[in-house]
Amino acid sequence: MADQPVHSTVEHLFRHESGKMLAVLTKLFGLSQVEIAEDIVQETLIAALESWKLKGLPSDPRAWLYRAAKNRTIDYLRRERNFWERIAPAIRQEESDPEASHWLDAYFLDTEIEDAQLRMLFAACHPAIPLESQLALMLRTLCGLSTEEIAAAFLLPSDSIGKRLYRAKEKIRQEKLSLEVPAGADILPRLDAVLHAVYLLFNEGYKSASDDAVVRRELCAEAIRLGALLARHPLSNLPKTHALLALLCFHSARLDTRLNAEGEIVLLEYQDRSRWNRQLIALAYEHFKQSSCGEAISAYHLEAAIASYHAVAQSFAQTNWQAIYYCYNLLMKVQPSPIVALNRAIALGYADGPKAGIEALSKIEGMEKQYLWHTALGDFYQKQGDKSAALTAYQKALTLVTLPAENKVIQDKINNCMD
Repeated sequence: MADQPVHSTVEHLFRHESGKMLAVLTKLFGLSQVEIAEDIVQETLIAALESWKLKGLPSDPRAWLYRAAKNRTIDYLRRERNFWERIAPAIRQEESDPEASHWLDAYFLDTEIEDAQLRMLFAACHPAIPLESQLALMLRTLCGLSTEEIAAAFLLPSDSIGKRLYRAKEKIRQEKLSLEVPAGADILPRLDAVLHAVYLLFNEGYKSASDDAVVRRELCAEAIRLGALLARHPLSNLPKTHALLALLCFHSARLDTRLNAEGEIVLLEYQDRSRWNRQLIALAYEHFKQSSCGEAISAYHLEAAIASYHAVAQSFAQTNWQAIYYCYNLLMKVQPSPIVALNRAIALGYADGPKAGIEALSKIEGMEKQYLWHTALGDFYQKQGDKSAALTAYQKALTLVTLPAENKVIQDKINNCMD
């Protein structure tokens, strides 16, 4: 157990710093050689784990990582024939030892890191790369998600995501795509993909597809940090960016109540609302207000509005389900999907009664293999007093669920039906 703090620290730093280091090194090497940057980051993290096991954690682990990454970069460049060609412009003003590494320090300044991350985010969204590959590339490189985690976000096999990543990197290499941030209106076609990647990153943190954890706070925090970075930049400081940030803050405010002391899922209906983070809710409303400056309404605006109705309700029973149902109707027009239809049906069931919910759920196509659909049906049958139908629905959901924590929720519902 002595190694546990080291493992936890390395994992935490990987989530928070690997994307930053990768962005900085990609800015140095070029987007076409992103794999070199990935190797250096990976080697740095492995070295940290091995060194800290033997010597203990350094006083400033983050600074240790950056120094190690810088040293490995210098070692790599010195081994390459084009060493001088790469670093000469950077050290031209150095009057001391021409092989000194001080020139690289500037790359790791906080302002330079932020600039590099923005460049990397938008460069990964180059129009020459298919959208699905853009998202996979951002989630893998800048956000640190595994291939399996990305696959879960898209409901696809892992090998499909692996192929997307490979094709994206081949495209970058073959066409020598540059690491440039588009100017003015040219940023708009890329911003949607960047925002969507941040949205997916947060979703993995809020409801993880991993067996190890239900909630992964570090991913939620990283998504909010990237969203704030986008909101501060003049090119991406747009209403939909603030709408996304509002949504993330509304959801983050509930993180402390999503699990009980045993680490089990606490459904929204039973969460202790007095423990919701009021500062985050206030911040969410600030961004929501800023999101109203434009005329266009994005999916993020509507999802943030739905989250705001939950945030303002004093109890689950006092939730304005009619307003939430209205928002889901609009969301179906802006961004239709089976999941949106599912949530709309659930909102209708709470607004107009379980019979209306059952009827709406029955009309949705393509959700028969989703445990959430069967669980929602079971909930409304239970509320309607039909325990037999509820039990059938819950038992079907149990055959489809994969994560232990969610299995426990459904099993509890089954037990309640049988009482």
